[in-house]
Amino acid sequence: MEKRALKPEFRRTVLVVDDEAINREMLGALVEDTYDVIYAANGREALEIIEDHRETLSLVLLDLMMPEMNGYEVLDRMHSDPALRRIPVIVLTSEKQAEIKSLQLGASDFIPKPYDNPDVMLARINRSIELAEDASIIQNTSVEDLTGLYKKSFFFEYCRQFDLHNPGAAMDAITININRFRLVNEITGRAAADAVLAEIGRAILEELKGSAGLACHPVSDVFFIYREHLDDMHGLLERITEHVRRVSQSSWVHLRMGVYSNVDRDMVIDSRFDRASLACDAAKHRYGDPVVFYDDRMHEDQMLAGRLVEDFEEAVRQGQFIVYYQPKYNIQRSEPALSSAEALVRWKHPELGMVSPGVFIPLFEENGLIMKLDRFVWESAVSQMASWKREHGYSIPVSINISRIDLYDPDLEAELTGLVEKYGIDTADLYLEITESAYTDDSRQLVESVTRLRSCGFKIEMDDFGSGYSSLNMLTRLPIDVLKLDMKFVNNLSDDPKGIKMIELIMDIAKYLGLIAVAEGVETAEQVAILKKAGVDIVQGYYFSKPIPGGEFEELLTSRAAGAGGRS
Repeated sequence: MEKRALKPEFRRTVLVVDDEAINREMLGALVEDTYDVIYAANGREALEIIEDHRETLSLVLLDLMMPEMNGYEVLDRMHSDPALRRIPVIVLTSEKQAEIKSLQLGASDFIPKPYDNPDVMLARINRSIELAEDASIIQNTSVEDLTGLYKKSFFFEYCRQFDLHNPGAAMDAITININRFRLVNEITGRAAADAVLAEIGRAILEELKGSAGLACHPVSDVFFIYREHLDDMHGLLERITEHVRRVSQSSWVHLRMGVYSNVDRDMVIDSRFDRASLACDAAKHRYGDPVVFYDDRMHEDQMLAGRLVEDFEEAVRQGQFIVYYQPKYNIQRSEPALSSAEALVRWKHPELGMVSPGVFIPLFEENGLIMKLDRFVWESAVSQMASWKREHGYSIPVSINISRIDLYDPDLEAELTGLVEKYGIDTADLYLEITESAYTDDSRQLVESVTRLRSCGFKIEMDDFGSGYSSLNMLTRLPIDVLKLDMKFVNNLSDDPKGIKMIELIMDIAKYLGLIAVAEGVETAEQVAILKKAGVDIVQGYYFSKPIPGGEFEELLTSRAAGAGGRS
């Protein structure tokens, strides 16, 4: 196959730098039929011309021995500037040692003096320009403008090539992510968020200097690094974070890191970073330690997650999902009284036994299956409520969980109102639990959705209040009826006077806003007494009852006095 010639669509520009006029004229005459020619008589003048023509200059023919600034200095200055480094330089010299030093400083080729073979000279000039333009095209298609890091497809290919040429190197696959970047993007604006991404890219490139490694920015707030093994990953993350905060002056930047250390070379590159990303996701839930290393347990969890997703549809068809009910008690009466319940789903797998909701609920939230599971729970709970009403002549309010993904369903309002109409219950008996963190994803759209549900008569319950996402100012603007305290408020109440005071303050706010307060995770009589004194209305937890099947909950209903009930 013939090598392609330089494209003739436009004339490229060549700079000839030589302090001898006769040499400049000779070189100019050699190339002027093919190129536009600019001349410089010394290194200083040459640099000024290079700066002025950095976007259009295709080649520099550079003499080394010149007054004011020699060719070595010009090479050094060009090599240290990324914008000038792309311009190929052919050194004009008659000294072999000069050739070696010039190549080390970034020269692409050299032409020996005297110029006795014009055809060879012109061919070398053409070839240097062609190679530089090819490299520029590759650079522009493989490197991202924003961060200066490789794009994903090129990155994975370069990782494979690196492995081929470094078969014995111990390597780490690293994933870095920005905590709650979507929210930060909305608050600070796109430009500020992009500036942070750019600084992370610069910090990563700085860290890779002098080491064997490469990096990419595959998507959004995710960064991949493939580098020789490093023992101090915490130090690496701290340095990157510190650089970004210092340069961008963005104190909100919190990074987390997942590491697949000493990678298995027999595993494909994509899978190595799947493991690093899995560890990075785990770091999201580990407060106080932003660096998590992939281990065999994560692999087992990953395999289990795949199995659960695969088994989901069959589990729905076979009725493996069961709705349990955890009783809620009003503790502001002389004696605690059953007042309501929360519907909770359990999975009785035929081979795995009882699967923890802490395993399958987050998994289904991530892949969207939670919407189908939620609708199964909703209908089961509403059907059960209707049955209790027929059997006992009165209603018992039940809370059902609404996932954040449900709130973006345009048919949500119609589905829920359709259910209560189908089974003949009162909308006021159906409490919709929405986790506190959901309100921060897109508060405007979510508030509008919740407001419409509330206008239909449903009671709205903010779950996990105090888990760290909402502000008191947000609380005053949200359409809610019930405030459900995060379980951590209840833990260690007897040993934490400040915790008790915090609950009292929250109760003051709840009363001021006309909200009912619920505490979950109550396990001792002492906790009940403290919560009652603080003003908490309703509690649930193992002190009164664990979640129980519908039949057992019905036994509680039949045993309570007819007038002991009430709505939460």
